[in-house]
Amino acid sequence: MALILKNEKIGQHIYWIEIEGKFEGNPGQFYMIKAGEYPLLRRPISIFSIDENSISFIYQVVGEGTELISKMIPGQTLDIKGPYGNGFPEVTGKIALVGGGVGIPPLYETSKKLREKEEVSLVDMYLGFSGDMFLKELWEKSCDNFIYNIGGFITDYIDVGKYDVILTCGPDIMMEKLTKACIDKGIKIYVSKESRMGCGIGACLACTCKTKAGNKKVCHDGPVFSGEEVYYGEYKC
Repeated sequence: MALILKNEKIGQHIYWIEIEGKFEGNPGQFYMIKAGEYPLLRRPISIFSIDENSISFIYQVVGEGTELISKMIPGQTLDIKGPYGNGFPEVTGKIALVGGGVGIPPLYETSKKLREKEEVSLVDMYLGFSGDMFLKELWEKSCDNFIYNIGGFITDYIDVGKYDVILTCGPDIMMEKLTKACIDKGIKIYVSKESRMGCGIGACLACTCKTKAGNKKVCHDGPVFSGEEVYYGEYKC
């Protein structure tokens, strides 16, 4: 159990929760979280930000579990376990981060870590919001160039040929389109898959995903995969 420092609404059905403690985790990894004894299963939420004394998550209220978390207040304790999964790999050169919907939050910590590396010369961020934008100033400060869209297709704004690597998290349709463009131009792309999960360790098989190499578990083998691995053939997962 961990102490809640803040749990604020920052957008339509969007909350920012900060939890006290010393936590581990790499960009793209996630924790399994729940409010109390009920519901039984924890909810997977990607790391938004992490420092020496706390960890933060941005989550969307989409069901009973996240609704209960949204009602918690500072001073209460939260059931949290992690980190789980494989995050984004080490990359170099010019990087584009592309996020959409609930896939946006993990790109903040990703950008922070990338900009600390001498081997990374550029970090551009492209975010597609389905509703009201949240934390605009924070996104602007976290990267070299910030491009956004509300209610449209953020992929329309990206020239993948400008970059050495694309890192993306969001809707399948967005990541499929990006992967196709990257394959056509010989650009490396890594995608972070979203999936319903029961355990976070690969035991329940609830998050099984079809890949070029056979079925894999998003929680254990991912959530980050090479784009070519999950969007292959006719660019379908």
